[in-house]
Amino acid sequence: MGDKPMLRRELFLACFALLFCSMAVAQEPAAPKTVQLTIDYGDGSQKTFTALEWKEKQTVFDVLQAAEKHPRGIKLKHRGSGAALLVTAIDEVANQSGGNAWLYEVNGTLGDRSCAIYDVQAGDKLLWKFGKNR
Repeated sequence: MGDKPMLRRELFLACFALLFCSMAVAQEPAAPKTVQLTIDYGDGSQKTFTALEWKEKQTVFDVLQAAEKHPRGIKLKHRGSGAALLVTAIDEVANQSGGNAWLYEVNGTLGDRSCAIYDVQAGDKLLWKFGKNR
């Protein structure tokens, strides 16, 4: 009968140790959240940024600007702002009057509003493609 308090104490300490270890694992810093961006120039060449940092309330345009700041980044031209922002050129490939233009997709879905007001989520895959609107 004298062994029961000792057994309870050891069991309590083992549970406490397990709980402490699981809390320590849960508090490890999370991996940074990212988005992927691909630029398709419409001529068979592409440039892909596999892991651009994602931030809360980041827009498709913000991701383009992050790619512009990347050491092997892009050159970006645009006009307007907010809901009226229009990307006019990426890496000297410019929109053509009545012809090809820069269009974007998020996770395979064609953008339905200005890229400056379309919020992205961590893990999203963005594609900017130079071509005709489908």
